[in-house]
Amino acid sequence: MNQQDNRDKVIIQTSIVGIAANVLLAGFKAVIGFLSGSIAIVTDAVNNLSDAASSVITIVGTKLAKKEPDRKHPFGYGRIEYLTAMLISFLVLYAGITALTESVKKIITPAEPDYGTVTLVIVAAAVIVKIVLGRYVKGVGDKVNSDSLINSGKDAMLDSVISASTLAAAAVYLLFHISTEAWLGAAIGIVILKSGFDMLKETLSKILGERADAKLVLELKKTITEFPEISGAYDLVLHDYGPDAFQGSVHVEVPDTLSAAELDKLIRRVQTGVYRKHNVALTAIGVYSKNTKDPEAVAVREHVRRIVTKDPHILQMHGFYMDQEEKTMRFDMVVSFDAEDRGKAFREACDRVRKEYPDYELQAAMDIDFSEI
Repeated sequence: MNQQDNRDKVIIQTSIVGIAANVLLAGFKAVIGFLSGSIAIVTDAVNNLSDAASSVITIVGTKLAKKEPDRKHPFGYGRIEYLTAMLISFLVLYAGITALTESVKKIITPAEPDYGTVTLVIVAAAVIVKIVLGRYVKGVGDKVNSDSLINSGKDAMLDSVISASTLAAAAVYLLFHISTEAWLGAAIGIVILKSGFDMLKETLSKILGERADAKLVLELKKTITEFPEISGAYDLVLHDYGPDAFQGSVHVEVPDTLSAAELDKLIRRVQTGVYRKHNVALTAIGVYSKNTKDPEAVAVREHVRRIVTKDPHILQMHGFYMDQEEKTMRFDMVVSFDAEDRGKAFREACDRVRKEYPDYELQAAMDIDFSEI
């Protein structure tokens, strides 16, 4: 069994545990809620059913995400996992709307709840079950990088707080004969809605495309620059086609003495090494040639670097090459998104270089800091 198959098996097994626990809790709470007249317990039961449904969605999404790439979707179906995480957030939102609606009805037409010892014991047990279940599911989700499991785990932890609040309302009623059921139900609904919106926002951000994880970027660049011929790795761009399913491109800086055959061999070694170590497919590796035969070019390179990085918004200069015969300089500059006017910062840096080297034609390019650290 490969790593991906093992991951899918863990997700499915964890989801099945979640389904069983939530269905049992929902059944107990629904019976208790109706017998005691507690709207908070009934809405909590509805929320448990939505949790069970989210686990079913997680299983279906995991199965669909395993489909092999085809002509229509050559990058595979891994992003389906993000869609299932989004569906779970919609279920949470629905549960929140339901809880809030029913609670407002009870505020308008209040009814006295009837708490019994059995009711309180089962709700207390539900608090413990939900804490354990939430920590377990979220922990597994973090371990296997599953947004669906992470969202389900967060929701379960939220449920434990909700159930604990129900117990608090029961204590207030039994001690002071003041019913806070309906108001608590409304508060529960608002908390659930906020949780649903946060989950949806996080999932949509991943679907839109986020900056690559800093730790992964550093590890990839470290692996690439461990090849003795490579002095630098730049312009790393990673495309996420599902959890732990990255394809990307990078530029490497190599001596200007390498032949085409040597470059071809080096690039293939880099691609193989990166995939084996990080499970990242580098589909394109560009090349920057580095001056090695001209000592003056090496000195100019460092001087130009100091000139352009006087502006703090110029994060990096790379890909420098100077041709004294053709009187050209070429290099790229990474300009920060924090610059008020990125184009202006780039042009001013170019002007400073031209002032120092008026006899040279400047071939400069402005880069985006996709993943620069």
